[in-house]
Amino acid sequence: MIHPPSSAFHDDVLSARDERFQIRVRGLTKTFRGQKVLDSLDLDLERGKINIIIGGSGQGKSVTMKHLMGLIKPDSGHIWVDGVDIVSLSEYEMNRIRTRFGMVFQYAALFDSMTVYENIAFPLVEHTKKSRREIRETVAAALESVGLPGIEHKYPSELSGGMRKRVGLARAIVMQPEILFYDEPTTGLDPVATKNVDDLIAHINRTLGVTSVVISHDMASTFRIAHRIGMLWGGRIVEVGTPEEILASKHPRVVEFLEVSGILGARKEAAS
Repeated sequence: MIHPPSSAFHDDVLSARDERFQIRVRGLTKTFRGQKVLDSLDLDLERGKINIIIGGSGQGKSVTMKHLMGLIKPDSGHIWVDGVDIVSLSEYEMNRIRTRFGMVFQYAALFDSMTVYENIAFPLVEHTKKSRREIRETVAAALESVGLPGIEHKYPSELSGGMRKRVGLARAIVMQPEILFYDEPTTGLDPVATKNVDDLIAHINRTLGVTSVVISHDMASTFRIAHRIGMLWGGRIVEVGTPEEILASKHPRVVEFLEVSGILGARKEAAS
């Protein structure tokens, strides 16, 4: 079993670019209104892999992701992205780092008054100097990559939940990010749509080579696509490893979470 990384590493060692881990976190602590949400959290996120953070409600998954994206500053601790500690960056410097990020929101977060084309083109119009023709071609390529060619003219209200998720993903990849963040990407979807989104996350990860960071409570999805799983409990990562290593964990919190989710029983039945 691969246990959580030790915070005993020296800062100068972690500050160097690491070929295996694109994001490295040490000692991340955050308190809101007297409640400690993150408690000296340590975490390594593997480059080019699907990294999934699991845990119960209120354990700090969303707060962790907001820190990784530089949307929240911790009370203490460090977050290195390719050797750059984003905690110490100014907002201007952080905005430059964010151009390397893509974000897929829980409910897609599309603009209802805009067409699919306008939604996906929005970051290109705002942040690049591409011509109209280049933007049209880029949007079309993004829709093709998520399996939705030719729907540029439609509005979000005309799409199913699964299709909206795919459009949200197309918007997230249109700037060619190095790191993709997913916030509960299968929430509200039926089992078929959920598997379609899982397959798409795996496809994008494989074809674009991005580092994927997913927060999820969906254990079936997690064990279907994850390369690396971290269990968040009490503001800390209590266990991290491959899906097989997490399934074999003896940590009581991990065992309880997997048993309640039904994943352990399903795996035993499948193996029998």
